Amino acid sequence: MGTFQDALLQYYGSDWLAMILTLIAIWLVGNKNKNGFLVHIIGNVCWIIMALMTGSLAMILANAVFILVNSRALILWSTPELAAA
Repeated sequence: MGTFQDALLQYYGSDWLAMILTLIAIWLVGNKNKNGFLVHIIGNVCWIIMALMTGSLAMILANAVFILVNSRALILWSTPELAAA
């Protein structure tokens, strides 16, 4: 049983938290709730933390770009005149 628990919490739960936040964010954005972008940014930070623990440069870079994309989307959704342009 210890092996299963070790595998489950190998990255201190940051991978599980990132996955859950990402799924919630997708659900919120799908329901046209702009808070989904904030949740997604928090999820991306969790993915970056996990990537630092695993040494995955590609995951760090990808999630840094995702943070920028989600920030842009949040700004566009928050200002109606920019979204219409």
